[in-house]
Amino acid sequence: MSQNLDELVHGTLFGIALNYKGLLNQRLAEFEQAPYKQLPVKPVLFIKTPNTRNAHNRAVVYPINVERLQAGPALGVLIGKTASRVSVENAMEHVAGYTIVNEFSLPEDSYYRPAVKAKCRDGFCSFGPEVVSASEIADPHNLTITLRVNGEVHQQNSTTNFVRSIPELIAELSEFMTLHEGDLLITGTPEGRVDIRPGDHVEVEITSLGHLANHIVEEQEIR
Repeated sequence: MSQNLDELVHGTLFGIALNYKGLLNQRLAEFEQAPYKQLPVKPVLFIKTPNTRNAHNRAVVYPINVERLQAGPALGVLIGKTASRVSVENAMEHVAGYTIVNEFSLPEDSYYRPAVKAKCRDGFCSFGPEVVSASEIADPHNLTITLRVNGEVHQQNSTTNFVRSIPELIAELSEFMTLHEGDLLITGTPEGRVDIRPGDHVEVEITSLGHLANHIVEEQEIR
């Protein structure tokens, strides 16, 4: 797509937690404990606030006084037209294209209640470098996602391992809220989030979508 990325992705950034089978399987024992005692029956949703927006080749700030910062590669799905109570069968008609996302976060205690302070620091959602039209991606459920830190592969997975497919996510979310043109659906990060440090160069590559690069810088304390 030739439009500016900010013009295309101008809406809400919706994140989905626990949407990879390996990650969900890792947490099964936790979900058997109180207060939950069962697996999530609907997508676990969180929002990346506007201040988190970041882009290709830009810095991500490692906050002062935190022990760990983690990178989370994900496939981003751009909504192309209003979706309200759409069916699974018709959901893909509302997809304009796809982009790469690196969903940065501090470690969290609960997947059921994603923490704002962990998820919504400035610059904690990088996406780009472009949106590839949906017509150019034959099967978004068969894409390899690779995370490299300083040129070394630290994580690799595939969208074949989604718990819920893109049509299922759109149908379930649009059942209770309207998705609008320009919204971005972050379809989830695989198990094994990667710890990163100031000075690191982090890249996410997704089949047919190119690669998204960011460098990690230390926050400067205000005196």
